[in-house]
Amino acid sequence: MNLTTTDMSPEALREALIGKVKDAGYARNGAVEDALRTVERHHYVPDVELADAYANDIVVTKRTPEGEVLSCASQPGIVALLLDQLCPQRGDRVLEIGAGTGYNAALLAHLVGKEGRVTAIDVDGDIVDYASERLAAAGIGNVEVVLGDGAHGYEPGAPYDGIIASVGAYGIPDKWLSQLAPGGRLVVPLRIRGSVSRSIAFERARDGGWRSVEHAMCGFVPLRGGIADDPRSRIDLTGDNTVTLQSHQDQPFAPERLTGVLDQPRSEIWTGVTFARMESLEWMYLWLTCALPGGLRSMPAEQTAIDSGRITPMFRTGMAVPGDGELAYLAKRPGGHDSEGHELTETGVVGHGPHGGALAARVADEIRTWDRDFRHRGARFEIPADGTDTSDPTRGRFFLDRPHHPITVVWQ
Repeated sequence: MNLTTTDMSPEALREALIGKVKDAGYARNGAVEDALRTVERHHYVPDVELADAYANDIVVTKRTPEGEVLSCASQPGIVALLLDQLCPQRGDRVLEIGAGTGYNAALLAHLVGKEGRVTAIDVDGDIVDYASERLAAAGIGNVEVVLGDGAHGYEPGAPYDGIIASVGAYGIPDKWLSQLAPGGRLVVPLRIRGSVSRSIAFERARDGGWRSVEHAMCGFVPLRGGIADDPRSRIDLTGDNTVTLQSHQDQPFAPERLTGVLDQPRSEIWTGVTFARMESLEWMYLWLTCALPGGLRSMPAEQTAIDSGRITPMFRTGMAVPGDGELAYLAKRPGGHDSEGHELTETGVVGHGPHGGALAARVADEIRTWDRDFRHRGARFEIPADGTDTSDPTRGRFFLDRPHHPITVVWQ
């Protein structure tokens, strides 16, 4: 007999969700899988359908009047990714930045056991109250939810064996590092530059700095309401919001100069760099966002703008590099087949604006450089001990300044 998700019990829905999470490569840690199986997600999002509570997707719980997401129950697959990276042990003390619905804190409480302690901190009083109520109703006694600016950490509970940010960050505050116990680990979804983010697990290095031990592509609702805010907005490229560009605090060019840029002269360059059908573009994205002053930015487009030919991006949510009155975005076309007969896709760059051709050419050159010299290397992230700029792009080393602590991205 075939059951639909509406006919399935919460236990069956959890098992189905765990299967999807593991198929995606997360919940590698058996303890994390056990936490996902034990903690009832629907208890923390009681106002949605049971099937939606156990979908591998976010559940939005708070928005701005403009519709931007302020708080949500994070996608379970990404939750599992972060917990895998943190790898908490029985008896650990853990600080969570961003309380959400309380679901993440419940998972952490299960992982650290009754001997451990979890503190979750959030800037919104209503979120703190909601998470506290849900955790108390579930009978979870080893979690405290407190009100405050998570960028300051929470000194009364320090030192922590682990600090995990359930919100996206651009800067890494001093308090997160100073409140970690020796051997402690920080897990943070860090916006690298532009719209490119990775969840990074940092541990202290021998030289007194910090070095990544794991990292993976992901995105999160940004930290807000305090000293480490990461405000973001949308630039209307077309005048009717059918194509927009995500803008961040590190935007080096005047946003208003980009409105109408897609109506300016168009240039098209094909790089000869190809990808297999299921191959991730994340490493090319990381290289471009490090190598180009404007970074690589998300460019959502309405289907009408694509169907009309006004824009021909790689995907509906395209990726673009802004300039001072010009824009270059990534495109694709069939790229033949590999030696085993698999289809390939070739990467191209489309430029618009008075100097759109030059910007497109620079982006194309960086794609070729990455493909030729760095495509088969791994990357790591460092928080340098003394903040010294040691950039050397020819050797795959980029120094990215930002609030609180700079980071260095190194292709190994």
